[in-house]
Amino acid sequence: MENMNPEPAATGRPAAILAIILASYFMILLDNSVIFTALPSLQADLQLGTGELSWVQDAYTLVFGGLLLLGARAGDLLGRRRVFVFGLVVFSVASLLIGLAPAGWWAIAGRAIQGIGAAIVAPASLSLLTASFPEGRERTRAVALYGATAGMGASLGLVIGGALAHWISWRAGFFVNVPIGAAMIALAPRFLPETGRARGRFDLFGALSATLGVGALVFGIINTADAGWASPATCLGLGIAVAAAATVPAAGAAAAHLATQVSAALTTGSVLLLLALAVTAALILPADLAARRARTPLGAAPAPLAEAAR
Repeated sequence: MENMNPEPAATGRPAAILAIILASYFMILLDNSVIFTALPSLQADLQLGTGELSWVQDAYTLVFGGLLLLGARAGDLLGRRRVFVFGLVVFSVASLLIGLAPAGWWAIAGRAIQGIGAAIVAPASLSLLTASFPEGRERTRAVALYGATAGMGASLGLVIGGALAHWISWRAGFFVNVPIGAAMIALAPRFLPETGRARGRFDLFGALSATLGVGALVFGIINTADAGWASPATCLGLGIAVAAAATVPAAGAAAAHLATQVSAALTTGSVLLLLALAVTAALILPADLAARRARTPLGAAPAPLAEAAR
Protein backbone atom coordinates (compact mmCIF):
# COMPACT_ATOMS: atom_id res chain seq x y z
CA MET A 1 0.00 0.00 0.00
CA GLU A 2 1.38 3.39 -0.96
CA ASN A 3 1.51 6.21 1.53
CA MET A 4 0.34 9.11 -0.60
CA ASN A 5 -0.97 11.44 2.10
CA PRO A 6 2.09 12.68 3.95
CA GLU A 7 1.54 15.23 6.65
CA PRO A 8 2.47 18.76 5.66
CA ALA A 9 6.05 19.41 6.63
CA ALA A 10 6.71 21.85 9.41
CA THR A 11 8.08 24.89 7.68
CA GLY A 12 9.47 28.08 9.15
CA ARG A 13 9.37 30.18 5.97
CA PRO A 14 6.01 29.73 4.28
CA ALA A 15 6.40 33.00 2.35
CA ALA A 16 9.61 31.78 0.71
CA ILE A 17 8.04 28.43 -0.13
CA LEU A 18 5.01 30.08 -1.69
CA ALA A 19 7.16 32.54 -3.65
CA ILE A 20 9.35 29.79 -5.15
CA ILE A 21 6.39 27.64 -6.18
CA LEU A 22 4.36 30.50 -7.63
CA ALA A 23 7.34 32.02 -9.46
CA SER A 24 8.15 28.66 -11.08
CA TYR A 25 4.54 28.03 -12.07
CA PHE A 26 4.23 31.58 -13.39
CA MET A 27 7.35 31.11 -15.52
CA ILE A 28 5.87 28.05 -17.22
CA LEU A 29 2.52 29.68 -17.99
CA LEU A 30 4.12 32.97 -18.97
CA ASP A 31 6.32 31.27 -21.54
CA ASN A 32 3.40 29.48 -23.12
CA SER A 33 1.60 32.74 -23.88
CA VAL A 34 4.75 34.77 -24.63
CA ILE A 35 5.14 32.77 -27.82
CA PHE A 36 1.77 33.88 -29.22
CA THR A 37 2.74 37.51 -29.79
CA ALA A 38 6.31 36.56 -30.75
CA LEU A 39 5.33 34.16 -33.54
CA PRO A 40 5.34 36.68 -36.43
CA SER A 41 8.82 37.95 -35.45
CA LEU A 42 10.05 34.39 -34.98
CA GLN A 43 8.65 33.38 -38.36
CA ALA A 44 10.41 36.23 -40.13
CA ASP A 45 13.72 35.67 -38.32
CA LEU A 46 13.90 31.91 -38.86
CA GLN A 47 12.07 31.95 -42.21
CA LEU A 48 9.46 29.40 -41.16
CA GLY A 49 6.56 28.12 -43.20
CA THR A 50 3.04 28.05 -41.81
CA GLY A 51 3.29 24.39 -40.83
CA GLU A 52 6.63 24.84 -39.08
CA LEU A 53 5.31 27.90 -37.27
CA SER A 54 2.33 26.02 -35.88
CA TRP A 55 4.62 23.31 -34.54
CA VAL A 56 6.60 25.86 -32.54
CA GLN A 57 3.50 26.03 -30.31
CA ASP A 58 2.08 22.57 -30.88
CA ALA A 59 5.31 20.74 -29.99
CA TYR A 60 5.18 22.24 -26.50
CA THR A 61 1.48 21.51 -26.02
CA LEU A 62 1.71 17.95 -27.32
CA VAL A 63 4.71 16.94 -25.18
CA PHE A 64 3.34 18.73 -22.12
CA GLY A 65 0.06 16.85 -22.43
CA GLY A 66 1.60 13.50 -23.24
CA LEU A 67 4.01 13.48 -20.30
CA LEU A 68 1.91 15.23 -17.65
CA LEU A 69 0.68 12.06 -15.94
CA LEU A 70 4.13 10.53 -16.21
CA GLY A 71 5.62 13.59 -14.51
CA ALA A 72 3.13 13.30 -11.67
CA ARG A 73 3.98 9.65 -11.14
CA ALA A 74 7.71 10.40 -11.14
CA GLY A 75 7.13 12.84 -8.29
CA ASP A 76 5.27 10.17 -6.33
CA LEU A 77 8.11 7.69 -6.60
CA LEU A 78 11.23 9.85 -6.58
CA GLY A 79 10.29 12.72 -4.28
CA ARG A 80 8.54 15.85 -5.47
CA ARG A 81 11.18 18.41 -4.57
CA ARG A 82 13.86 16.44 -6.40
CA VAL A 83 11.62 16.06 -9.45
CA PHE A 84 10.56 19.72 -9.24
CA VAL A 85 14.17 20.92 -9.38
CA PHE A 86 14.97 18.56 -12.25
CA GLY A 87 11.99 19.90 -14.20
CA LEU A 88 13.20 23.46 -13.66
CA VAL A 89 16.62 22.51 -14.99
CA VAL A 90 15.10 20.96 -18.12
CA PHE A 91 12.82 23.95 -18.70
CA SER A 92 15.57 26.53 -18.19
CA VAL A 93 18.08 24.76 -20.44
CA ALA A 94 15.41 24.39 -23.13
CA SER A 95 14.62 28.12 -22.88
CA LEU A 96 18.28 28.93 -23.45
CA LEU A 97 18.42 26.63 -26.47
CA ILE A 98 15.34 28.23 -28.01
CA GLY A 99 16.79 31.68 -27.51
CA LEU A 100 19.90 30.57 -29.39
CA ALA A 101 17.97 28.77 -32.15
CA PRO A 102 19.58 29.27 -35.59
CA ALA A 103 16.80 27.43 -37.45
CA GLY A 104 13.19 26.34 -37.16
CA TRP A 105 13.89 22.71 -36.32
CA TRP A 106 16.04 23.84 -33.39
CA ALA A 107 13.26 26.03 -32.00
CA ILE A 108 10.67 23.26 -32.40
CA ALA A 109 12.93 20.72 -30.65
CA GLY A 110 13.58 23.22 -27.86
CA ARG A 111 9.86 23.77 -27.38
CA ALA A 112 9.35 20.02 -27.10
CA ILE A 113 12.04 19.85 -24.41
CA GLN A 114 10.34 22.76 -22.66
CA GLY A 115 7.18 20.67 -22.64
CA ILE A 116 9.04 17.90 -20.81
CA GLY A 117 10.16 20.33 -18.12
CA ALA A 118 6.68 21.83 -17.78
CA ALA A 119 5.08 18.38 -17.49
CA ILE A 120 7.38 17.70 -14.53
CA VAL A 121 7.11 21.07 -12.78
CA ALA A 122 3.33 21.57 -13.06
CA PRO A 123 2.12 18.58 -10.99
CA ALA A 124 5.09 18.75 -8.61
CA SER A 125 4.47 22.42 -7.82
CA LEU A 126 0.89 21.88 -6.67
CA SER A 127 1.74 18.79 -4.66
CA LEU A 128 4.59 20.64 -2.95
CA LEU A 129 2.17 23.45 -2.17
CA THR A 130 -0.31 21.14 -0.44
CA ALA A 131 2.50 19.34 1.37
CA SER A 132 3.94 22.59 2.69
CA PHE A 133 0.78 24.16 4.12
CA PRO A 134 -1.52 22.52 6.68
CA GLU A 135 -5.14 21.98 5.75
CA GLY A 136 -7.28 24.97 6.54
CA ARG A 137 -6.96 28.69 5.98
CA GLU A 138 -3.25 28.65 5.02
CA ARG A 139 -3.66 25.98 2.37
CA THR A 140 -6.82 27.56 0.99
CA ARG A 141 -5.05 30.88 0.60
CA ALA A 142 -2.00 29.25 -1.01
CA VAL A 143 -4.11 27.29 -3.50
CA ALA A 144 -6.13 30.42 -4.34
CA LEU A 145 -2.92 32.29 -5.12
CA TYR A 146 -1.77 29.33 -7.20
CA GLY A 147 -4.94 29.52 -9.27
CA ALA A 148 -4.64 33.28 -9.67
CA THR A 149 -1.07 32.84 -10.88
CA ALA A 150 -2.32 30.70 -13.76
CA GLY A 151 -4.56 33.46 -15.06
CA MET A 152 -1.93 36.15 -14.54
CA GLY A 153 0.78 34.17 -16.31
CA ALA A 154 -1.39 33.43 -19.33
CA SER A 155 -2.60 37.04 -19.66
CA LEU A 156 0.61 38.92 -18.88
CA GLY A 157 2.57 36.67 -21.21
CA LEU A 158 0.78 38.19 -24.19
CA VAL A 159 1.78 41.72 -23.20
CA ILE A 160 5.30 40.83 -22.05
CA GLY A 161 5.94 38.76 -25.15
CA GLY A 162 4.76 41.57 -27.40
CA ALA A 163 6.86 44.15 -25.55
CA LEU A 164 10.03 42.05 -25.65
CA ALA A 165 9.56 41.17 -29.32
CA HIS A 166 8.91 44.82 -30.19
CA TRP A 167 11.70 46.46 -28.19
CA ILE A 168 14.34 43.73 -28.05
CA SER A 169 13.73 40.41 -29.84
CA TRP A 170 11.47 37.39 -29.69
CA ARG A 171 14.47 35.56 -28.25
CA ALA A 172 14.33 37.72 -25.11
CA GLY A 173 11.06 36.03 -24.11
CA PHE A 174 13.00 32.79 -23.69
CA PHE A 175 16.26 34.18 -22.37
CA VAL A 176 14.39 35.77 -19.46
CA ASN A 177 13.58 32.29 -18.15
CA VAL A 178 17.24 31.43 -17.63
CA PRO A 179 17.99 33.72 -14.63
CA ILE A 180 14.55 33.11 -13.15
CA GLY A 181 14.97 29.35 -13.46
CA ALA A 182 18.51 29.47 -12.07
CA ALA A 183 17.31 31.41 -9.02
CA MET A 184 14.48 28.95 -8.35
CA ILE A 185 16.83 25.97 -8.79
CA ALA A 186 19.22 27.46 -6.21
CA LEU A 187 16.49 28.36 -3.71
CA ALA A 188 14.28 25.27 -3.95
CA PRO A 189 16.57 22.82 -2.10
CA ARG A 190 17.04 25.37 0.66
CA PHE A 191 13.41 26.22 1.36
CA LEU A 192 11.13 23.54 -0.11
CA PRO A 193 10.44 20.44 2.00
CA GLU A 194 10.95 17.05 0.42
CA THR A 195 7.89 14.83 0.38
CA GLY A 196 8.01 11.14 1.19
CA ARG A 197 8.45 8.68 -1.62
CA ALA A 198 5.61 6.32 -2.43
CA ARG A 199 6.41 2.65 -2.02
CA GLY A 200 5.66 1.02 -5.30
CA ARG A 201 7.00 0.30 -8.72
CA PHE A 202 6.82 2.17 -11.96
CA ASP A 203 4.09 0.61 -14.11
CA LEU A 204 5.61 0.94 -17.58
CA PHE A 205 2.55 -0.32 -19.45
CA GLY A 206 0.19 1.93 -17.54
CA ALA A 207 2.48 4.93 -17.91
CA LEU A 208 2.81 4.41 -21.66
CA SER A 209 -0.96 3.98 -21.99
CA ALA A 210 -1.66 7.20 -20.12
CA THR A 211 1.04 9.09 -22.02
CA LEU A 212 -0.19 7.79 -25.38
CA GLY A 213 -3.80 8.57 -24.52
CA VAL A 214 -3.26 12.15 -23.41
CA GLY A 215 -0.80 12.82 -26.21
CA ALA A 216 -3.20 11.46 -28.84
CA LEU A 217 -6.05 13.53 -27.41
CA VAL A 218 -4.01 16.73 -27.56
CA PHE A 219 -2.79 15.90 -31.07
CA GLY A 220 -6.37 15.31 -32.21
CA ILE A 221 -7.43 18.72 -30.90
CA ILE A 222 -4.54 20.74 -32.31
CA ASN A 223 -4.79 18.96 -35.67
CA THR A 224 -8.23 20.50 -36.18
CA ALA A 225 -6.56 23.86 -36.83
CA ASP A 226 -5.39 22.64 -40.25
CA ALA A 227 -7.51 19.61 -41.08
CA GLY A 228 -10.78 19.98 -39.17
CA TRP A 229 -12.62 17.59 -36.88
CA ALA A 230 -13.58 15.14 -39.63
CA SER A 231 -10.06 14.55 -40.97
CA PRO A 232 -8.62 11.01 -40.74
CA ALA A 233 -5.66 12.19 -38.62
CA THR A 234 -7.94 13.93 -36.11
CA CYS A 235 -10.27 10.96 -35.86
CA LEU A 236 -7.30 8.60 -35.49
CA GLY A 237 -5.84 10.69 -32.68
CA LEU A 238 -9.12 10.85 -30.79
CA GLY A 239 -9.71 7.12 -31.38
CA ILE A 240 -6.28 6.25 -29.98
CA ALA A 241 -7.01 8.44 -26.97
CA VAL A 242 -10.24 6.56 -26.24
CA ALA A 243 -8.58 3.17 -26.72
CA ALA A 244 -5.65 4.10 -24.50
CA ALA A 245 -7.98 5.44 -21.81
CA ALA A 246 -9.78 2.09 -21.77
CA THR A 247 -6.53 0.26 -20.99
CA VAL A 248 -5.53 2.49 -18.07
CA PRO A 249 -8.05 1.17 -15.52
CA ALA A 250 -7.11 -2.40 -16.41
CA ALA A 251 -3.44 -1.68 -15.99
CA GLY A 252 -4.06 0.04 -12.68
CA ALA A 253 -6.18 -2.84 -11.42
CA ALA A 254 -3.48 -5.33 -12.33
CA ALA A 255 -0.58 -3.53 -10.72
CA ALA A 256 -2.19 -0.83 -8.55
CA HIS A 257 0.79 1.40 -9.13
CA LEU A 258 -0.10 3.51 -12.17
CA ALA A 259 -1.56 6.52 -10.41
CA THR A 260 -2.97 7.17 -6.99
CA GLN A 261 -5.89 9.29 -5.90
CA VAL A 262 -3.57 12.12 -4.95
CA SER A 263 -1.74 12.09 -8.28
CA ALA A 264 -5.04 12.13 -10.14
CA ALA A 265 -6.33 15.03 -8.07
CA LEU A 266 -3.15 17.05 -8.51
CA THR A 267 -3.03 16.58 -12.26
CA THR A 268 -6.72 17.21 -12.99
CA GLY A 269 -6.28 20.97 -12.94
CA SER A 270 -3.18 20.77 -15.10
CA VAL A 271 -4.94 18.54 -17.64
CA LEU A 272 -7.83 20.99 -17.90
CA LEU A 273 -5.37 23.85 -18.37
CA LEU A 274 -3.57 21.85 -21.04
CA LEU A 275 -6.77 21.16 -22.96
CA ALA A 276 -7.66 24.85 -22.79
CA LEU A 277 -4.26 25.68 -24.30
CA ALA A 278 -4.78 23.09 -27.01
CA VAL A 279 -8.19 24.49 -27.91
CA THR A 280 -6.69 27.99 -27.94
CA ALA A 281 -3.96 26.85 -30.32
CA ALA A 282 -6.51 25.19 -32.59
CA LEU A 283 -9.29 27.77 -32.67
CA ILE A 284 -7.85 31.17 -31.72
CA LEU A 285 -4.26 31.18 -32.94
CA PRO A 286 -4.90 30.88 -36.72
CA ALA A 287 -7.36 33.80 -36.76
CA ASP A 288 -5.16 35.76 -34.41
CA LEU A 289 -2.09 35.39 -36.59
CA ALA A 290 -4.03 36.57 -39.62
CA ALA A 291 -5.34 39.60 -37.73
CA ARG A 292 -1.91 40.56 -36.45
CA ARG A 293 0.21 40.41 -39.59
CA ALA A 294 -0.18 44.13 -40.13
CA ARG A 295 0.54 45.02 -36.49
CA THR A 296 3.66 45.32 -34.39
CA PRO A 297 4.17 42.59 -31.74
CA LEU A 298 3.37 45.05 -28.96
CA GLY A 299 0.22 46.28 -30.65
CA ALA A 300 -0.82 42.70 -31.34
CA ALA A 301 -0.69 41.63 -27.70
CA PRO A 302 -4.39 42.30 -26.91
CA ALA A 303 -5.62 40.56 -30.08
CA PRO A 304 -5.82 37.00 -28.70
CA LEU A 305 -7.76 38.16 -25.65
CA ALA A 306 -10.21 40.08 -27.81
CA GLU A 307 -10.61 37.08 -30.11
CA ALA A 308 -11.26 34.75 -27.19
CA ALA A 309 -13.88 37.09 -25.74
CA ARG A 310 -16.00 37.07 -28.91
